[in-house]
Amino acid sequence: MVGLPITPAGPDGTRRLKTVTWAAAANPPLRPRETEYDSFSCSKGRVAPTRSANHGDRGNMNRQMSPTSPKGDASRSLIVRRDILIMVPPPEVPTKFSGMQISHPPLNERILSSMSRRSVAAHPWHDLEIGPGAPTIFNCVVEIGKGSKVKYELDKKTGLIKVDRVLYSSVVYPHNYGFIPRTLCEDNDPLDVLVIMQEPVLPGCFLRAKAIGLMPMIDQGEKDDKIIAVCADDPEYMHYNDIKELPPHRLAEIRRFFEDYKKNENKDVAVNDFLPASSAYKAIQHSMDLYATYIVESLRR
Repeated sequence: MVGLPITPAGPDGTRRLKTVTWAAAANPPLRPRETEYDSFSCSKGRVAPTRSANHGDRGNMNRQMSPTSPKGDASRSLIVRRDILIMVPPPEVPTKFSGMQISHPPLNERILSSMSRRSVAAHPWHDLEIGPGAPTIFNCVVEIGKGSKVKYELDKKTGLIKVDRVLYSSVVYPHNYGFIPRTLCEDNDPLDVLVIMQEPVLPGCFLRAKAIGLMPMIDQGEKDDKIIAVCADDPEYMHYNDIKELPPHRLAEIRRFFEDYKKNENKDVAVNDFLPASSAYKAIQHSMDLYATYIVESLRR
């Protein structure tokens, strides 16, 4: 804000300060508006505000001077500014170059300019670390929440989560489903993971998971294995260490979902017997090695 000099004292001894306040509006054009001030009277170290009858209540913000000293005592007024919260362009700032004035751009332009100078948004597959505990405990990105019928998937080019399709059958995903960052499989996708936990998670979030088993799967003739994991921060499931500890009915639900969810699309999916946690560790480590060989090395060339 920029203040102009205080005006000469009036007949009542009150000095008024008139300024123009630049304030930032939600949308241009921006316009100046006068700032209103409260007037106080100071005498012998006392300050006494009174409300002006001309201004009404107005949120108890507008007051006018009322002398507190006895008649004939010297008193002086204290002006207190009341800001009006509207938007405004910042003042011009003089530079060391003579005859030049550089104005700061409006706030929204400064934000856009700042964003344009940044690097591209983080890619969940490549920029998110798998975690120091891998292949046992690792980070995973959720693409599809528990109970969803929408098939979301990673768009490998942009790093965003996109809608692939709505499932053709009436089934829903039994648990949160996603992928493990910085892994690579033979189908050129990151390694898939099904995370068992109490609550659904929003697509695009990542969490810590603990591998407890492997579900070998053939999707339309291609290998498409899934890691079975539990949320490492869910008190109901964090104590599970191997898939054989899960109730048999839970495993039957998982198997049935993957066998049926593409049937109405006339696509064949075969699910083989579940394998223990040790097999999951090997699969994760293998996918980490593939990523380091084909993705990381290609970037170094």
